[in-house]
Amino acid sequence: MNTFEALGLEADLMQAVTELGFTTPTPIQVKAIPVLLSGTKDLIGLAQTGTGKTAAFGLPLLQLLDAQQKYPQALIVCPTRELCLQIVTEIERFKKYKKGMQVVAVYGGASISTQIREIRRGVQIVVATPGRLIDLIERKAIDLGEIEYVVLDEADEMLNMGFQDDIEFILQNTPKKESTWLFSATMPPEIRKVSRKYMKEPVEVTVGKMNTANKNIDHQYFVVASHHRYEALKRLIDFNPGIYGIIFTRTKIEAQQIAEKLTREGYDIDALHGDLTQQQRDTVMGQFRDKTLQLLIATDVAARGIDVKDITHVINYELPDDMEVYTHRSGRTGRAGKTGICMSIVHSREIGKVRAIERIVQSPFHKLEIPTGKDVCRKQFFSFMDKLISTDISNEAYETYVPMLEEKFADMSKEDILKRVAAMEFDRFLKYYENAEDLNLRERSRSFDKFSRETRPAGRTRERETSRDTQGREFKGGGGYTKLFVNLGTKDGFYKASFLQFILDLSDLRKEVLGRIDMRELNSWVEVDRKAAPQMIRAINGKKFKGRNIRMNEADSR
Repeated sequence: MNTFEALGLEADLMQAVTELGFTTPTPIQVKAIPVLLSGTKDLIGLAQTGTGKTAAFGLPLLQLLDAQQKYPQALIVCPTRELCLQIVTEIERFKKYKKGMQVVAVYGGASISTQIREIRRGVQIVVATPGRLIDLIERKAIDLGEIEYVVLDEADEMLNMGFQDDIEFILQNTPKKESTWLFSATMPPEIRKVSRKYMKEPVEVTVGKMNTANKNIDHQYFVVASHHRYEALKRLIDFNPGIYGIIFTRTKIEAQQIAEKLTREGYDIDALHGDLTQQQRDTVMGQFRDKTLQLLIATDVAARGIDVKDITHVINYELPDDMEVYTHRSGRTGRAGKTGICMSIVHSREIGKVRAIERIVQSPFHKLEIPTGKDVCRKQFFSFMDKLISTDISNEAYETYVPMLEEKFADMSKEDILKRVAAMEFDRFLKYYENAEDLNLRERSRSFDKFSRETRPAGRTRERETSRDTQGREFKGGGGYTKLFVNLGTKDGFYKASFLQFILDLSDLRKEVLGRIDMRELNSWVEVDRKAAPQMIRAINGKKFKGRNIRMNEADSR
């Protein structure tokens, strides 16, 4: 069975697959598609990223669903919005000749009102991240009552991100499902637990280990402004609490400076570069192999000959000038049949270089977002809980102290004790990331540039079209913008990116209408396209946030 046609696909799907240039199905597709086309069997598919899993479940879904019925019949749940969009893109290509078949992406960070409208127009397939999907369920904006097929993609990653309760809630809200298809790179006990609870005698298919290291590596890149590169590095490290990796820099001066800064901030890291003596190099490498150091920062020259087992991550602080050097860097992870991750922090001008490297390594690169401060805190919190649960307490010596502990905490509830334990561990993280800004470099839309040109009064430059806030800082104001006041600020738990998304979701407006924002502890000022300002005020003024009324009005009318 070495062709898609032999797997049992219909003619319209075969036509799309052929046009896309797919000739031979991958091992996971060969094993999964015939099982899934039955439409009645639960399945567990164990396969790494990049093995063709989307086609393995996407093609059977398109064949099984009824395009005449304009309600959600299939639900695909995945951990990130990037994967969500990637899945939708691939399914759109597969359904080219399936008339009436519609698919929608549902994820955080985009207008929930727009997503609700798309669902109400009539869709058969919903691809969603857990948080936004639960939002829609609680708002009664989506009905999962007629869902026949549930796909959990990258289930292990969803559990790593703390979504187990969310997944179970979603499965409980799909009472009529015919079958559940679970895809994962690994099979931790938590996934076994979910499968036993919600799946009936699932068929389990496994794709064997891959032979070459580069196929075991997930290549990722993050686009940031140059001045945010160091902060982005810190955030990626913090978002991966179990990281054991190498950070590559171009110069030895840069390696030493970054190592010193990270060391001052409490990270277990040291630098490896050409200025070290052999004895110093041996000391650093010994500490790294013993895992006394969690991270090693190195130049390409200094890293030659390094062969350390179990490296989980390679981070390119900057891409190398010689693109083939990338393959040597990334090859430090994903060895001996194990998987690894190679991350690259890049500027928008380096996207072309990313594409060139992608061709060299013959493996897809995944554009991901720098995690938000809340994402980091959540990941660290779940990692700490896992450590707490798995801590060895078998030593009988601890029994001596139990009576004293019970006496000491007699007047304190279990909840209060847990809160104090969490506070001791997370106080630094919570304070540091409480109002962390969005580090991702956003593309400026052409429509926004056009709008700016059209609304600018003739004969005036952009620099002259300004008013100033109370600190003397300039707002665009004037020609095309109205400055609005709102009684929400950083004390309400917002940082700039989350606040802007909040007001866009409530007002059902697009980000192109926004200008500058000035956030304070209790209040904020935001510029809005003059034509859109009344709609935003009507939508937000008088609404409630955490039990109190939101007040929004033109700043000059306070």
